[in-house]
Amino acid sequence: MNKLKMLVLVVAIAFSSVISASTNPIKDAEPTSISKTVGKLLENPDFQLNKDVEAIVNIFVNEKDEMVVVSVETDNKAVEKFIKNRLNYKKLSKQTTSKSFKVPVKLVESI
Repeated sequence: MNKLKMLVLVVAIAFSSVISASTNPIKDAEPTSISKTVGKLLENPDFQLNKDVEAIVNIFVNEKDEMVVVSVETDNKAVEKFIKNRLNYKKLSKQTTSKSFKVPVKLVESI
């Protein structure tokens, strides 16, 4: 009888761990769509770069599903201005559940 109780307990613990480990793919896919949208909006800059520039863009999504650039962490002021002009108040195609994102951006050197 003791072995049966122990077996039931082990099965219950294993079953509960499997259930709690399930993921929600919709929430995981959301930052990817934000990154793709940002990437498309930042294509074809109107200036040339002498070297690659990396930046971290902090974005907030308002109640109208528009992106608001909170800050751009980079040393290049021209890149900061470019990113803010291209992204501020651009509408997102999907509704988002999160309101704040950090998106890494890399602009490559012009050839």
